[in-house]
Amino acid sequence: MAYVSLKNIIEKMKLENLTPELDISKVKITQPDINRPALQIAGYFEHFEATRLQVIGFVEYTYMEGMEEERKKEIYTKLLSREIPAIVFCRELQPDPLFLQTAVEHKVPILMTKKATSAFMAEIIRWLNVKLAPCISVHGVLVDVFGEGVLITGESGIGKSEAALELIKRGHRLVTDDVVEIRKVSDETLVGSAPDITKHFIELRGIGIVDVKTLFGVSSVRDTQNIDLVIRLEDWDKDKEYDRLGLEEEYTEYLGNKVVCHNIPIRPGRNLAVICESAAINHRQKKMGYNAAQELYTRVQNSLARRREEEDED
Repeated sequence: MAYVSLKNIIEKMKLENLTPELDISKVKITQPDINRPALQIAGYFEHFEATRLQVIGFVEYTYMEGMEEERKKEIYTKLLSREIPAIVFCRELQPDPLFLQTAVEHKVPILMTKKATSAFMAEIIRWLNVKLAPCISVHGVLVDVFGEGVLITGESGIGKSEAALELIKRGHRLVTDDVVEIRKVSDETLVGSAPDITKHFIELRGIGIVDVKTLFGVSSVRDTQNIDLVIRLEDWDKDKEYDRLGLEEEYTEYLGNKVVCHNIPIRPGRNLAVICESAAINHRQKKMGYNAAQELYTRVQNSLARRREEEDED
């Protein structure tokens, strides 16, 4: 099961640990959802998702401040006796000594952030969604071409890395070569990244490993990129019918999400970098509402219609 350590969350979100005496090295967050325990502080513990990260904002804090001492002891014990991974106080709100004492007794880490509650919740949910998303690894190369994430796939040795290197020389950015880690962030979005061990490296047969970041500079690489388009390279087959108009989109599927896919036949003399650039621009045009194939089809239909009208007049 995927997880994020609490230590990583503290570093990423710049949180202050108010219970440094507790050992947080083994605390893990396993789901991206968070919970604001307002109902629990009011005494309702049915359907309480204790395994989520708990966030306390100004409303919950002021309610806690107005509680009587005996009521505080009862509610704090009920709340903190659950297996809560951690509780975050927003807006630099300081929990009272009784809350901190009860938290330490039940070994629940208490953290604090300067951020407003809504801003912190939005940021942590987005980050956890990426980190805890379903993930697979595929063989290919991922390049950012004109802002479009182009995943180049195909058999080993067909020329994926060479195409990526030419794209980098033309000003585009490498995300990963050889192994692409794909995460399903939502039902519409797939995000690709590189394994830490191969980040910013390209393997070129006959030359070896090339460090793209060192050779071409930091502007030639990026860490993650949405996958918008798949280009599948294959050997040219003279007996196979290839799509020459592109009226109907073909798709491939990763983790249940469909992505537009183009099968590109390879033969000597074809410039793969130009093809990838053209495919990326064409895909972007389609997203903006212009389809060149549909425009050609419309022109042909209009031409035929005019010809029929002329024949009818004659």
